[in-house]
Amino acid sequence: MKSAKSYIEKNKERFIDELIQLLKIPSISADSAYKNDVIKTAEAIKKSLEKAGCDTVEICKTPGYPIVYGEKIIDKNLPTVLVYGHYDVQPPDPLDLWDSPPFEPVIKKTELHPEGAIFARGSCDDKGQMYMHVKALEYMTQTDQLPCNVKFMIEGEEEVGSESLGWFVERNQEKLANDVILISDTGMIANDIPSITTGLRGLSYVEVEVTGPNRDLHSGLYGGAVANPINVLTKMIASLHDENNHITIPGFYDDVDELSTAERAKMAEAPFSKEAYKKALDIEDVYGEAGYTTNERNSIRPTLDVNGIWGGYIGEGAKTVIASKAYAKISMRLVPDQDWEKITQLFKNHFESIAPKGVKVKVKPHHGGQAYVTPIDSVGYRAASKAYEATFGKTPIPQRSGGSIPIVALFEKELKSKTILMGFGLDSDAIHSPNEHFGIWNYLKGIETIPQFYHYFTEMNT
Repeated sequence: MKSAKSYIEKNKERFIDELIQLLKIPSISADSAYKNDVIKTAEAIKKSLEKAGCDTVEICKTPGYPIVYGEKIIDKNLPTVLVYGHYDVQPPDPLDLWDSPPFEPVIKKTELHPEGAIFARGSCDDKGQMYMHVKALEYMTQTDQLPCNVKFMIEGEEEVGSESLGWFVERNQEKLANDVILISDTGMIANDIPSITTGLRGLSYVEVEVTGPNRDLHSGLYGGAVANPINVLTKMIASLHDENNHITIPGFYDDVDELSTAERAKMAEAPFSKEAYKKALDIEDVYGEAGYTTNERNSIRPTLDVNGIWGGYIGEGAKTVIASKAYAKISMRLVPDQDWEKITQLFKNHFESIAPKGVKVKVKPHHGGQAYVTPIDSVGYRAASKAYEATFGKTPIPQRSGGSIPIVALFEKELKSKTILMGFGLDSDAIHSPNEHFGIWNYLKGIETIPQFYHYFTEMNT
């Protein structure tokens, strides 16, 4: 392929401005107050795909937020790449921890991004990385270098479990037929150490409610005589890990795929500095399951974490009250062979069983998905590896990620396709956190690299 660098350099400011305009729309799928903004974002994606060169683009209705579908079919005898991404974003809370408003994008230079990074909610996850594919298509169509067919499926519910996506995929298998699925919703080790994500953890997400007395009580008159739901909840949560940080739910580890010593040794070859890791997070030491390294803990081992906990009085001043209810949201990241629905049921059974008689417990499952591993000997992986080699000048490292994209396993089940995860973000980009950002160099490098994947994948399949 002809180098994309000159085209990117010529259109650099426009590419950045288009992304900034997209980031200004607060497409928060978790909060119904932003429903109109989510719909507005879908419409913006539709227009962008049309301008980029798709012959057909439509906003497809679902039981939830719409899916934007686009395609450019140049020859039915050629391979077809299906690009998946999402246009919804996480809530920006807590707002007071942002250095600039989350939906007023600003470009700032950082130590890791000397050319500047765009600070805004969704910049890396996933608007910036999704939009790389739109601009890569534009480059290929404008220079008449699109080597195969391409389809886009961009959804608006990824941050809330992708429930409507499953509904859509099951009903549109012919429309979505492809030879490989391409996703950029992951990251790489460093700008000078490219990597390809080959594994994703699964997910089980639940909400728990503990109820004690039928109303809030005066802590002086009733304290010590009735169960305090907040006290009880914290004790129950604390009991979910033992002194070695192993999860105590019976049966939790029964189906865990244990990596061999050789596989763990191969993982250990990836560059990692514990000191740099601690410095970046401003922590004195790492923490986790005994017997495993940091990179193993956050990728090949299952976890259980409290994502939110609340109850009682948290306003200004004091209110001496025993709350009637206490709540928590809990996520469990899972590894290959752990079924998320089975784990959810194991959690529910155990959590209810450890509740003292003085309280009632409810466990409400939210969403989940299976873990996924991409074989590195597949045509798709080899094409991606050559694409990185062409633009980075070095072979990328295969790397398992601790994150979850539940729909990847669904794609393989329903569409019988392998997924290639070409992410260009960095772990330090603060996705899901205040001050999320995405490097301009990374954004443009993605636009440069993606067309190379199309070229090599087509070459290897024809």
